[in-house]
Amino acid sequence: MTEIKTARILGIESSCDETAAAVIENGNNLLASSVATQIELHKKFGGVFPEVASRQHTLSIYPIIEETLLKAHLSWDDIDAIAATRGPGLAGSLVVGFNAAKGIALARNLPLIGVNHLEGHIYSAWVKPEISDRFTPPEFPVMALLVSGGHTELNLMEGHLNYRRLGATLDDAAGEAFDKVARLLGLPYPGGPSIQKAAETGNPTAFNFPRARLEGGWDFSFSGLKTAVLRTIKHMEEDGKDIPVADMAASFQEAVVDVLLTKTMAAAREYKVKEIVVAGGVSANKALRSAFTGQGEFPVHIPPLYLCTDNAAMIASAGYYRFVHGHIDSLDMDVLPNWPLS
Repeated sequence: MTEIKTARILGIESSCDETAAAVIENGNNLLASSVATQIELHKKFGGVFPEVASRQHTLSIYPIIEETLLKAHLSWDDIDAIAATRGPGLAGSLVVGFNAAKGIALARNLPLIGVNHLEGHIYSAWVKPEISDRFTPPEFPVMALLVSGGHTELNLMEGHLNYRRLGATLDDAAGEAFDKVARLLGLPYPGGPSIQKAAETGNPTAFNFPRARLEGGWDFSFSGLKTAVLRTIKHMEEDGKDIPVADMAASFQEAVVDVLLTKTMAAAREYKVKEIVVAGGVSANKALRSAFTGQGEFPVHIPPLYLCTDNAAMIASAGYYRFVHGHIDSLDMDVLPNWPLS
């Protein structure tokens, strides 16, 4: 790879309900990042309402970009390329951010790089945390566990931009399971933080919820676990018992973490990787972070909390590595709402 010492990438992210922009220098150094969240807008719907999301992106996208450049103390002349999320995600949301990136690239005569949102999450592990004086990026080969609201995947990375998907969820993603179980327990949206908070005072061994091991492969399944929680709640209600929300949340969370850790560790051993990366929105979960940092077998990279949820720093970092590998896209390409990583 030919290193470009002063490459600064402006990243734009709008795949779901966060409007974000960031500037990354040389793939690792975060110069500025801004995120406009829409959580409060979508709470009343119990989830992301696509039309509301795309409308809010339209209002936020250019102010967020301008704010980011001001925070970085940079002008457009200091930017070497634009990286924007091309997919996967909500079609309407993606179009807003990607069209903004196209317009800027055309007006400023800047290279445009379309980035896969899942790739961005993985590359959040390559962004130097703001409070860290010493930073060492992951060393290949890497086993990357991607856990988010829509995806749960294990990817073997033997080099930059090199992904071999070993397994994925066969039904619900881990984050989706958190949201669904939170609703079953009467907890507010978003489900991940609500389950985590409730679990803090619960007993993780109170309920022996099932773990879908799916022996002989690297795929995941969380639908059976969700169904087990639903059946337990129904049986308790039929018997006139109060629902122990904290215990159920803790037991559910323990089951999810157990499966994610066990399968990732087994894959890391099988493929003899040097390090593990855990990324995506669910990687913000305290129990999951503790489980992975608590094992002493492999060095593990988990981004700080502000880089776990959707952000543009991860898009700019992935965009940098694509840029220095010569991956430049044309202005006539379109978004890919169902774009797989590999």
